[in-house]
Amino acid sequence: MQCRDHVGALIDMQDATRQTRSLWQKTADELAFPPLARDLETAVCVVGAGISGLTTAYLLAREGVEVVVVDGGAVGSGQTSRTTAHLASALDDRFTHLEKLFGEEGSRLAAASHSAAINQIEQIVRDESIECDFIRLEGYLFPAAKHSSDMILKEAEAARRAGLECDVVTQAPIPGIQTGRALRFANQGQFHPLRYLNALAERVAKMGGKIYSNTRVTEVQSGLPVAAVITAGGPVIKARHVVVATNTPINDLVSMHTKQAPYRTFAVAMRAPAGAIHQALYWDTLDPYHYVRLQRGDSYDVVIVGGEDVKTGQDEEAHKRFDKLEDWAHELFPQLEETLYLWSGQVMEPVDSLAYIGRNPGDDNVYIATGDSGHGMTHGTIAGMLLSDLIQQRTNPWVDLYDPSRKPSSLSSIKEFVTENVNVGRQYLDWLSKPSGDPDRLQAGEACVIGKGAFYRDREGALHAVSSVCPHLGCQIQWNAVETSWDCPCHGSRFDVEGNVLNGPATSRLERQEVGKGAAG
Repeated sequence: MQCRDHVGALIDMQDATRQTRSLWQKTADELAFPPLARDLETAVCVVGAGISGLTTAYLLAREGVEVVVVDGGAVGSGQTSRTTAHLASALDDRFTHLEKLFGEEGSRLAAASHSAAINQIEQIVRDESIECDFIRLEGYLFPAAKHSSDMILKEAEAARRAGLECDVVTQAPIPGIQTGRALRFANQGQFHPLRYLNALAERVAKMGGKIYSNTRVTEVQSGLPVAAVITAGGPVIKARHVVVATNTPINDLVSMHTKQAPYRTFAVAMRAPAGAIHQALYWDTLDPYHYVRLQRGDSYDVVIVGGEDVKTGQDEEAHKRFDKLEDWAHELFPQLEETLYLWSGQVMEPVDSLAYIGRNPGDDNVYIATGDSGHGMTHGTIAGMLLSDLIQQRTNPWVDLYDPSRKPSSLSSIKEFVTENVNVGRQYLDWLSKPSGDPDRLQAGEACVIGKGAFYRDREGALHAVSSVCPHLGCQIQWNAVETSWDCPCHGSRFDVEGNVLNGPATSRLERQEVGKGAAG
């Protein structure tokens, strides 16, 4: 099942501007289906062709359920293309923390669900003979230099209580540093996410499912016996069940967005001599933490390093995150060579560390999957398993754990809830300060926000002007020089320089402005 030829075909990054593009986007074909051109009726409409949406569609179609999938872009063109594709049951927020929030039983269910997700991916790969580089391997959690190894011992005890197979070793297999005691997890995994998704989409289509690309959804209207999915082009899909699998819900205006926060996470793919680094998953204990995986090749290997997370739209020096990742990686693995690719992605962090998967609060036949918390590939697969069970009216042991209606219960999760929402409130205070300036003085590649206008001068010298007001809830957007986008610091909506939506929860574009008339008021 492992295919390594594509790694040797990578092209070294020569662009001095360090344009972002993920390894997966370079090494997999973009799979696009025709856009939706007419009204449809179906049993299940899935909004979003990422890991959550296509896993749900695949599992339902396999049972003979009529399924329609729509996406604003191509298959996997959203956050699934920007993952580092760890498949881990060793959770980032640590089982010592999850025990405090959900008790031993909740911690055990969390571990079991992520383990089951890896098993599900492995089973699908085997059943469908998918060439996506899926392998099982070990994972190592090691303490950062300033951290005591006592936390490793405590995490080992909590992980074992959660039912995971793990043991403490005296040293992680990293020759560049003395890690001290590390926690080794068995039965972790990795794969090529876009090749896997492309295969899922093809299987869904072969089983009679309908997939429509470049079909942007603007509204989801719940209702019994059928709900309605409204698209920007005009066609309407009526369905008995609707699954909103868009990373962050586009059907919810406020409530779900108060329980999670958007973060940008960064990744670099660096060249290494073939076989020089032990193939495993690696995580350190910093906050934000770092994570590492390898992609084996014939002539050289690629080491993927991620981390340096920061709130979306709230970091004026995001480009330096890549430098920090490279510096950290070279310290850990001195044998690393040049950087091949760099990219960033959006992670939704729930206030209590676990995803929200299930019925949308207040709706009977609309379901959501959000709050990936850095485990998008396994949370997305859990979503497919859980939502297909709900739609088919089967019991599932994870329903309460991932219930989107749950409220913060522990003191720490309540504190996190308050902290994140105070942070959102502060972003609205930007309207009290309206900086003056002249967009005509912007140099190529520069951008600014002046009052209700947002301005960007492209590399060819043309000036682009759009409203600086996010259409979701009216927050003021900020410039993201890394991705050449306008990002909302409140709830994570993102837009290109022309104002088109890149990420929800916004469903409508930024209004265009005439150049020279956007700085007022």
